Amino acid sequence: QVQLVESGGGLVQAGGSLRLSCATSLGTFNDRAMGWFRQAPGEEREFVAAVSGGGVTKQYADSVKGRAAISRDNEKKTAYLQMDSLKPEDAAVYYCAASSNYHVTVYPYDYIYWGQGTQVTVSA
Repeated sequence: QVQLVESGGGLVQAGGSLRLSCATSLGTFNDRAMGWFRQAPGEEREFVAAVSGGGVTKQYADSVKGRAAISRDNEKKTAYLQMDSLKPEDAAVYYCAASSNYHVTVYPYDYIYWGQGTQVTVSA
């Protein structure tokens, strides 16, 4: 059974930073793009960032561009999302997901494995 387990969420003050991690058991981790999405209460799940299977190509939502950095360690089968200069509007449950293929994609339907999510709360 494939597992994606997020960690690193928590309560942070506005302007602070968090580093989210996503550990997986995927045997084909290197062949899959990894993405981060988030969902705030009453809102739809939205794309945050994605990284290609090799870790070279990255894409970010406009709302986090310049404040977020996605990365991956293929030996550890782990993806990361560094978030800096956090704002109250960044508060959400953050999900990591593994795509069906190597290339970055912003569409949730391209991701076939999902974690359970980690809560990020930002106090003003």
